Amino acid sequence: MQNEDAFRSFLEPGQWVTHPDHPEWGLGQVQSAIGRRVTVNFEHMGKVALDASIVTLSIEV
Repeated sequence: MQNEDAFRSFLEPGQWVTHPDHPEWGLGQVQSAIGRRVTVNFEHMGKVALDASIVTLSIEV
């Protein structure tokens, strides 16, 4: 069994990302990243909470 507290997302608030499975959501800005829980505000979907150990968001520069 994996220790859930051991995972730490590389994302930081303010970064712009896209979701690989939902490009129609558009760009999203990371609102918070605590452990594996990441909250992103996407331009066409709104605020979404994700598990960063399951979904790998793409950082947009």
